[in-house]
Amino acid sequence: MRKISYASAVGSLMYVMLCTRPDICFSVGMISRYQSNPGRDHWTTVKNILKYLKRTKDYMLIYGTKDLILIGYTDSNFQTDKDARKSTSGSVFTLNEGAVVWRRIKQSCIADSTMEVEYVAACEAVWLRKFLTDLEIVPNMHLSITLYCDNSGAVANSREPRSHKREKHIERKYHLIKEIVHRGDVIATQISSEQNIADPFTKALTAKVFENYLQS
Repeated sequence: MRKISYASAVGSLMYVMLCTRPDICFSVGMISRYQSNPGRDHWTTVKNILKYLKRTKDYMLIYGTKDLILIGYTDSNFQTDKDARKSTSGSVFTLNEGAVVWRRIKQSCIADSTMEVEYVAACEAVWLRKFLTDLEIVPNMHLSITLYCDNSGAVANSREPRSHKREKHIERKYHLIKEIVHRGDVIATQISSEQNIADPFTKALTAKVFENYLQS
């Protein structure tokens, strides 16, 4: 493996993923964890991603002709990193039904319930609203942003702050979303997992389910 440019290949895939291919976000996130000590299986996965990109080179992001309305989707997979006990969150924002910002991150804190994981993921997405507001290119940023989440506990907790002993270990900054929601900047709304287009960012899916998300 020493003669294989694994890190270079992963870096190239990251560039493609960040620019125009959110569909490989989950796979690239997984292979990037092993850049310091990759194995044969990891290199095989890299080659499979490259083959997929070649096979789907005509895939593109499509934007509609409606008003510029920013909509966010967020999802998390509870403690997917078995070694560090960390969870993975993904978020995607759309304008005119086309993805404009997406990312997948391993959360910095250790959460002990799926509600807390979704809660952290929603807070991570809030800064995107301020970023787009500062750019002053989206005319409807004064409107509340609908932020979809498929976890009912996270949505309920963002609307009605509650105190639980199990939540006190989460850093204070993540609780800012409660203030943001109450101020009307963001509207947290529950959505089914089947309709949550951030779902493929946090977990491996079957080919059929994955294709359905691509079409949406």
